[in-house]
Amino acid sequence: MATRKRLTGEVLRNSMDKTVIVRTISISEDPLYQKKLRRHKNYHAHDENNSCQVGDRVIIEETRPLSRMKRWKVVEVVKKALSEGGDDLDSAQNNA
Repeated sequence: MATRKRLTGEVLRNSMDKTVIVRTISISEDPLYQKKLRRHKNYHAHDENNSCQVGDRVIIEETRPLSRMKRWKVVEVVKKALSEGGDDLDSAQNNA
């Protein structure tokens, strides 16, 4: 049995039900000029529990076709995004 591809990326959008859009970045080198090139690609991934938020770092894995666009699923959330409200900063300033 062949192993499934795994990619790491950042969640761009989570506005759909059980679906997130994940951006992966690959760095390659130009063969002639040896300049580093950053290329990105977006993937629609299945998020069964709607647990991902915008800005999370996630690992996605190849799977069978789940819909017209979804061929990937979220395996795990590597790093949660910082909260946008800044509640942690306010509480830290009040305690100081």
